[in-house]
Amino acid sequence: MALLLVLAFVVMPLVELYVIVQVGQTIGVLETLGVLLLIAVVGSWLVKREGMRTWTAFLAAMREHRVPAKEVADGALVVLGGALLLTPGFVSDALGLLLVLPPTRAAVRGLVVGRLMRRIGVVDVRRMP
Repeated sequence: MALLLVLAFVVMPLVELYVIVQVGQTIGVLETLGVLLLIAVVGSWLVKREGMRTWTAFLAAMREHRVPAKEVADGALVVLGGALLLTPGFVSDALGLLLVLPPTRAAVRGLVVGRLMRRIGVVDVRRMP
């Protein structure tokens, strides 16, 4: 857990700063700031759109009287992706985009849910002989 905190609060900002400086040296400071602002605006729009889709799917699951597990996981990933998209930096934007876009979000959801199930010791009854 401590390693995760060090990565999140020490390593990641240093990586972001390095990438921003490199991009700034390549395309210019104002252009870099413009790209970061554009990514934040487009990211906000995308998070709103995907958040509404997830909310609609959640409500549909509730109306159908089924557990909205997929929808809740998607909602959590969209929120995390939105936070990463609004954080200044290209690396966090790329990670945020992976969590917000539906195809990559589904892949990440599968990995996260599988890992959580293994961690808490849940056996997948579909794979039992």
